[in-house]
Amino acid sequence: MLDSRPLMQQQATKLAILISGHGSNMASLAATCRDEHWPAQVAVVIASRPDAPGIARARALGLPVETLASSAFASREAFDAALIERLDALEVGLVVLAGFMRILTDRFVQHFAGRLINIHPSLLPAFAGLDTHARALAAGVRLHGATVHLVTPELDHGPIIAQAVVPVLEGDDAATLAERVLRLEHTLLPRAVRWMVEGRVRLHQGRVLVDGIDDAQRLIVDNALSAEFGQRAAGAHVGTFADQARP
Repeated sequence: MLDSRPLMQQQATKLAILISGHGSNMASLAATCRDEHWPAQVAVVIASRPDAPGIARARALGLPVETLASSAFASREAFDAALIERLDALEVGLVVLAGFMRILTDRFVQHFAGRLINIHPSLLPAFAGLDTHARALAAGVRLHGATVHLVTPELDHGPIIAQAVVPVLEGDDAATLAERVLRLEHTLLPRAVRWMVEGRVRLHQGRVLVDGIDDAQRLIVDNALSAEFGQRAAGAHVGTFADQARP
């Protein structure tokens, strides 16, 4: 018997998606939520930059969009306090960081503990922080990818919900590698968020367990990688790939 409870109950959940850039992950998440009839709705998309291209993308999807320009605040603490106030007013149940280029304060993270997830473009714990694709190439890793994880005060080190893995190919540059990873992110993030809103995700001894989901389903493997490595790659444990992606 596990001594853990689901982080969220299976009920209608209001989602807040926070963006800073193009918002392609936001769009994929919102469209999947709508098309698959999740027990959830996107209550708001909040952009930290008024010129973020994702604002137009969200409006085209008919989503409620707001801008909270980080440049208008004197400090990170002031920005995060305003963001907490707005999300609480909307009674948001789950906050999704989808290309949100802000380092959040401990107060914000603790306020939404267990209800705050992020998608990061690397196989964490490898390559936390910025410039992940260039750093992966410089390190000479064979595998790269993306991770959806619970957010904790330590940057990019929260418990892992799911990962996606791609091969690093001969001739790759940061742009081509980023494009390959992003294609899988558009499947990875909706999958992890759906598990959250369905009440499947729980923490046990600091690790994520997903009820009714085995480890293989928590790993999305690029088709090119499946072809190269065959069944061994498709069935490998998430940790195997993360180890191979370490610099």
